[in-house]
Amino acid sequence: EILLASAQLLHDVACQLQSELGITLEFTNIGGGLGIPYEPNHKPLNLPQLAAGIRELWRDFPDTRLFMESGRYVTGPQGVLVTRVINIKDSYRRYIGVDASMPALMRPGMYGAYHHIDVYDAAPDSPQEMVDIVGSLCENNDKFAMQRPLPTVNLGDLLVIQDTGAHGYSMGFNYNGRLRPQELLLRADGIIERIRRPETLSDYFATLDHVAPDPFEPPRAPLN
Repeated sequence: EILLASAQLLHDVACQLQSELGITLEFTNIGGGLGIPYEPNHKPLNLPQLAAGIRELWRDFPDTRLFMESGRYVTGPQGVLVTRVINIKDSYRRYIGVDASMPALMRPGMYGAYHHIDVYDAAPDSPQEMVDIVGSLCENNDKFAMQRPLPTVNLGDLLVIQDTGAHGYSMGFNYNGRLRPQELLLRADGIIERIRRPETLSDYFATLDHVAPDPFEPPRAPLN
């Protein structure tokens, strides 16, 4: 409904431009992308219904091409962030510390985005506990989940953070000297292939490895 409402607003603008200024749009970007079901109770987008609605709205602009930023819809569900539990702290609530931090996935800490988290190989009948899943930056928003019910977690357990195929590594940073992780590709034939190596300290300091200009050298004349 939101996407159709957005398409309707843009259609109205296109009609106004054509009627008042005689401008016919070559193309229109009708939205910031198709959503994916991040939470278990979310339903997947009904693409045929959405397409039919947009096609009906724009039928009087047959030559206007429609664009949409669909990267998250394509790649979001195809990635997971696997991280290991490295400490557990009980202080007013239970904190599960992991070896990943915001450099690997900023969305939860930046604007509270939900990503489903599974405890790898947890028994189906494992008791649940309410926990915060946190990284190790010196910022109180370095969290992957707050007050999330999860099966009992122990040191060394692997947590699988779902739907990180979009806006994950590309939003990363090196604050606090943290380095971004490697990326592995699970191929259709079952073979796991490394497609990006982990960052190193050499990468972190690489931009400092350059010839500094002589502070006493006269500035060069600008090019015409």
